[in-house]
Amino acid sequence: MVLEDILSVLSGAAVGLVLALIGGGGSILATPALLYVVGMANPHMAIGTSAVAVSVNAFANLITHSRRGNVKWPCAIAFAVAGVVGAAIGASIGKLTDAAVLLPLFALLMIAVGVRMLMPRRDEGNPDVRLTAKNAPLILTAGLIVGLVSGFFGIGGGFLIVPGLIAASGMTMLHAVGSSLFSVGAFGATTAAAYAMDGLVDWRVAGLFIAGGIAGGLIGAAIASRLAAQKGLLQRVFAGIVFATAAYMLWRSLIG
Repeated sequence: MVLEDILSVLSGAAVGLVLALIGGGGSILATPALLYVVGMANPHMAIGTSAVAVSVNAFANLITHSRRGNVKWPCAIAFAVAGVVGAAIGASIGKLTDAAVLLPLFALLMIAVGVRMLMPRRDEGNPDVRLTAKNAPLILTAGLIVGLVSGFFGIGGGFLIVPGLIAASGMTMLHAVGSSLFSVGAFGATTAAAYAMDGLVDWRVAGLFIAGGIAGGLIGAAIASRLAAQKGLLQRVFAGIVFATAAYMLWRSLIG
């Protein structure tokens, strides 16, 4: 196994852990990892490859969270269906956009989301939330918007899906993390298909990333359940990872 293979597996493990822990951050961590750690030269190839890897890892982590009872399936499916439509449109636009513009814009968006997640909630959310005629339009609208952004930036969009699900349905943070993985997988698959049709996926690296990600995901899901027992801690961890990643992306953009 060459150094590139080892770095691909280790990067995948780190991304899988974060994905299972906070339900997002996978793709936006995976793309810089492929570019700056693994050494992939083409930014669009890195976006397409990360979309494949994160999609598969999201579905794998979804199984783990589902077994722990952390997935609100009706809400998750409704959000994903609307989001896939948005992701297909967004990916078509994103492929035509200079990659040097995508990452700085997304970093700024991440900072805004992180700030929003740190704002105190009046309660910890409803653990028994269901899909109803009242919240369905909100969930579908949020899914469409998040999917559009996800496809445009070539990311799974989990860190946008989590606050989107919370705002639209009122579910708890832990349930939003678990439920978001269904949409992350669906959005990622849609984006990956769009890039794969143009030959912008390195399938070998994607396979190594996936292998590492599954192992990291098992650890992340266990940690998430423990953090959720402490009021507000999972939200703070979520925001901290988002801020750190955004700062790194902006720094790389400035020196690049």
